[in-house]
Amino acid sequence: MSTTTADYSSKYSTHLNILHPAGDVIDVNALVAANQHPWYNQTLCQVNESVVRLGSVQGEYHWHKHDTEDEFFYVVSGRFIIEMEDRTVDLRPGQAFVVPKGVMHRPRAPEHTVILMVETAGIIPTGDT
Repeated sequence: MSTTTADYSSKYSTHLNILHPAGDVIDVNALVAANQHPWYNQTLCQVNESVVRLGSVQGEYHWHKHDTEDEFFYVVSGRFIIEMEDRTVDLRPGQAFVVPKGVMHRPRAPEHTVILMVETAGIIPTGDT
């Protein structure tokens, strides 16, 4: 379990652009339906100093950590598992979890899962090296 500087551009479809300004209605279901990538992450909007991101995911992410930022995950549908070095959290729809900064973790989705994430706008989704 270690972070790496590998190129994840083909494995993950990560979009850090802010898709909607404040005041827009965001159709999460339409975004999920339009996605074909197994690990899709789109920044939906900015709320003060944080962003809200949509994940439409299935499969495994890599082990990584964020040295100075916490990550909030909320499961809309499916099943989302967050493995950490000392425990595993298994989340179902309506459940949420904050991965504390500095904690090595690996998210997994054994089935198609939709999640919302709240994190600082400057976070690097693939982790810090």
